[in-house]
Amino acid sequence: MADAGELFIGGNWVEGRGGMFESHNPADETLVWRGRAGDAEQVHEAVAVAKAAFGSWAGLSISQRTEFLARFTDLLAKHRVELAAVISAETGKPDWEALAEVAAMQAKFTIACRAYTIRRAQSRLDLPDATGYTRFRPHGVIAVLGPFNMPGHLPHGHILPALLAGNTIVFKPSELTPGAGRWMAELWREAQLPAGVFNLIQGDGRVGQNLGAVPDLDGLFFTGGIRSGMALAKASVEFPQRIVALEMGGNNPLVIWDAADIKAAVMTTIVSAFITAGQRCSCARRLVLPRGRDGDAVVEALVRATGEIRVGPHTLRPEPFMGPLVTQEAALQILKAQQAMIAGGGSALRLARPQAELPALLTPAIVDVTAMADRRDEEFFGPLLQVIRVADFEAAMAEANHTRYGLAAAIITDRRDLFEAFRGGIKAGVINWNRPTTGASSELPFGGTGYSGNHRPAGYYSADYCDYPVASLESAKPAPLWLPPGISG
Repeated sequence: MADAGELFIGGNWVEGRGGMFESHNPADETLVWRGRAGDAEQVHEAVAVAKAAFGSWAGLSISQRTEFLARFTDLLAKHRVELAAVISAETGKPDWEALAEVAAMQAKFTIACRAYTIRRAQSRLDLPDATGYTRFRPHGVIAVLGPFNMPGHLPHGHILPALLAGNTIVFKPSELTPGAGRWMAELWREAQLPAGVFNLIQGDGRVGQNLGAVPDLDGLFFTGGIRSGMALAKASVEFPQRIVALEMGGNNPLVIWDAADIKAAVMTTIVSAFITAGQRCSCARRLVLPRGRDGDAVVEALVRATGEIRVGPHTLRPEPFMGPLVTQEAALQILKAQQAMIAGGGSALRLARPQAELPALLTPAIVDVTAMADRRDEEFFGPLLQVIRVADFEAAMAEANHTRYGLAAAIITDRRDLFEAFRGGIKAGVINWNRPTTGASSELPFGGTGYSGNHRPAGYYSADYCDYPVASLESAKPAPLWLPPGISG
């Protein structure tokens, strides 16, 4: 790693001139990273150098750009343990999960190259008096604003295809995971990317707002919460030339109906609701079950299995299934939401409880909110699952769709007809059958509707928002045209 500087601008590490901030291990509050944010002038400088580098980078052939990306991927493999260690330290997620995240980053190279080749292929059309072509052109300077929960994989899913298409990058990691962002920048430097093609700016939401206000920014790709995403979208209204891709989470439903294998249904529910301590945008927030014995059996088995989940810091051995929330404040918000549900008529099936020595570490919570008259349509970003009991499948569908969000949804059932009805009627961009709501593949689109996104799915389809189609009618020489009435040749 480079010795000095928090920001990477124009191929050089430089010191930030903004306020000092830190990241800490949420399990024990030990210091992971400390440095200064970029100020407004440095944000503009990062965009300016990215703009200056754009022409030469976009002018390279796709194979030349691919060579740089392949070098970065090789470096990921070489340093995967070190990067995973930083991700675990800053997010609190178990080591196995951080290593899986880095592996997903490595796999993205092959997937992004294949997606670009297939989805952005030049096409030709022979016409009577000309030849028509469709080609693709990069936008220019792209800002990528990353989240804390997958600080490597999620921003990388924007950065790699954007670079492949010929764009240049200004990357701002979450202020909670600056160390992971710095590692990524250092690996791009080691990959010998031309100066200015990839730039790193550090800081909190104010730095992100400064970045979104720069007129020369041609694209803004964001993953995070609804409030920040909507603020960036409003700031971009003044720049209609800018492409904006937003992924803003979800209040995701999981329905279990006519499923004989209760154990499998319960394990799928646990992975859906509690992986990454419930801090994935695709986590199940609402579990919809039938009233009566079938639903009772699922609830009983789920509560029992949830009590056996191993939780703890990422250093715990044997390894835990889930670690702490990213901050003590995040944990407090989940406890407040749990209490509000109970005060509003919910019934606690299993309470989230903090550990005195590890305040950010919560046990998973399950609250039956069926009797609540007013359930908040909100993404509670943590290990808090709401159970809703309904009379029939039609009511289950209505309950699943009772949200402004629309990212992920899943149904666990032995009946294909119920899945087909679910798939046809649910409002979501990811709809799974007998798989967790968190089950996603980079070889498929990943994005949502409603408050979850703006119809710019990532994953395999990220290639689509990283450039734009250009039409051309071409002829080797001018030819006489048919003249409409009123024109004499």
